Amino acid sequence: MHIEKGRLSIACVSLVLGLMLSVQFRSTQDIRATLPFQRVEELSARLHEVEAENKKLESELMDLRGMSGAEKSEKINDDIMMFAGMTALEGPGIILTIDDSGKIAKKENDPNLYLVHDEDILKVVNELRAAGAEAISINGQRLTANSEIRCAGPTISVNNVRSAPPFEIKAIGEKDNLINAINMRGGVADSLKVWGIKLDIQPSDNVWIPAYKASSKYKLATASTKEASK
Repeated sequence: MHIEKGRLSIACVSLVLGLMLSVQFRSTQDIRATLPFQRVEELSARLHEVEAENKKLESELMDLRGMSGAEKSEKINDDIMMFAGMTALEGPGIILTIDDSGKIAKKENDPNLYLVHDEDILKVVNELRAAGAEAISINGQRLTANSEIRCAGPTISVNNVRSAPPFEIKAIGEKDNLINAINMRGGVADSLKVWGIKLDIQPSDNVWIPAYKASSKYKLATASTKEASK
């Protein structure tokens, strides 16, 4: 009799533990599926990338210190030209095509919601930059610190060059990171697809991005020797 009671007690305890573990596992899965948790994981991955980039820069700094004066000047000049966008670049990345919606606008909706706007392009570009894109172009126009992306009537102007959809955005960087940044749950891709905006992403091992073609001379600004005010 005591043995039967013991077995029954063990069975009850096992059942309770099983239910507790099941609930805990389900709760953990639900937490991992939430947007904030995904965001934390994404930010953690980017932090590791930044740390790796810092190590790479430290290595480059050591190399520069070991160069002669002429070699150092040439290396620094090449880097400046590259960072300024004055050099055509190639490398792994993605080719993203974005086009107006093919849906018929509902009477109660603004038909402009079904068209690609400058702010849509800006959102895509910002996500790519946040994901570590090293170079970006839009319909053959290289983006630099001097580039503008703005509405120009039925077209979008980039570097004062107008173009109409479809827009081909090329980005050089870690392919998976770039794709995940665009396709992140609740991100730019999801918001555009609500209105049927067409967005296609193709990874590539060899993305070619042209150099910045416009003039970048400063007319009013001059180099300053003053230190920043504290």
